[in-house]
Amino acid sequence: MNEVHRQQDQELLAAFMRRTFQLGRLGKGSVSPNPMVGAILRGKHNKIIGEGWHRRHGDAHAEIHAFRSVKPDDRHLIPESTLFVSLEPCCIFGKTPPCTQAIIDQGVKKVVLSAIDRTAAVAGRGVHILRDAGVEVTTGTLPEMGRELAAIRNTFVTQAIPFVFLKFAHSADGFLGQKHGSVPLSNPFNKRLVHRWRAEVDAILVGTETALIDNPRLNVRHGPGRNPIRIVIDRTGRLPHHLHLFDGTQPTWVLTEQSADRFPGTVEVIQTDLSSSDPSSWLRILAERRITSLMVEGGARLLTSFLTHHRWHRAAVTRSAAILGNGVPAPSVSGQLVHRQRMLDNELTVWRNTRFDAEDS
Repeated sequence: MNEVHRQQDQELLAAFMRRTFQLGRLGKGSVSPNPMVGAILRGKHNKIIGEGWHRRHGDAHAEIHAFRSVKPDDRHLIPESTLFVSLEPCCIFGKTPPCTQAIIDQGVKKVVLSAIDRTAAVAGRGVHILRDAGVEVTTGTLPEMGRELAAIRNTFVTQAIPFVFLKFAHSADGFLGQKHGSVPLSNPFNKRLVHRWRAEVDAILVGTETALIDNPRLNVRHGPGRNPIRIVIDRTGRLPHHLHLFDGTQPTWVLTEQSADRFPGTVEVIQTDLSSSDPSSWLRILAERRITSLMVEGGARLLTSFLTHHRWHRAAVTRSAAILGNGVPAPSVSGQLVHRQRMLDNELTVWRNTRFDAEDS
């Protein structure tokens, strides 16, 4: 194969793999604690004869949906097709049978995948099982994009903590807000984006001061999707019961050192030692409760604890055009800039913590 044909072949592989990423992202907010995965079947002449994604936890995986989507008249084409998958096929019995066996049973001879599933019982075994059965497996197509799609799952299974997403807005002169009152800094477009993010995570965490000053609802009222679990830290049990967090409209957990009788019956109380500013122990507790992704929305002390101890994976920072003159200083994020976007008078930047990614654990 000459260099031109080799490059064309690589571009085709990348194009089909990007389609699996598009499909996989359709499962955002619905598949936890499983990963987002997409799959397609490429038949002769580069025709896609089937595609699927993991739609919700407990449902069939992406590969199975791809097989099921093939039209009856095209089913005879499956054995001569190439299966593209964003993540290594599972090889264990869980809520569904292993996808490796389904691939073998369907007679597929070629599989192209992007990222490896770091689940201890998989972690390359899926690839070995397929190869032992005579399937040609190509790994590492668009690996960075594949790892990003699987980052929540791979973080959860390798680090035994949720994937931590910090989110905050600050004024043009560097303040989160005033000390004794809530100051809106995000415009309506930014708010809708934040509410979409909320629908895509398992839980949202705020500190005591944020709950007191902002009295947030932490729901998804400016967009579609399900409400996440609300988590608030209240070490001494001083939050009043009339706050929106305690209204019973969605699951709410309180991390505290106090007894359950200090809080409304609408919340679940988790007693733990909160004397350390290092959030590692809190994160392990949440992971034990199957929280795979966590958005931290403030306040300053809580955000700083995650940043200082490097216990975060992505951070979304909105810079407002507003000038406050004084107030609560915004924390500083040090990481790799991966995205920058103007949203009218707001500027959004997204940062990656290269010191704490799943692939480095």
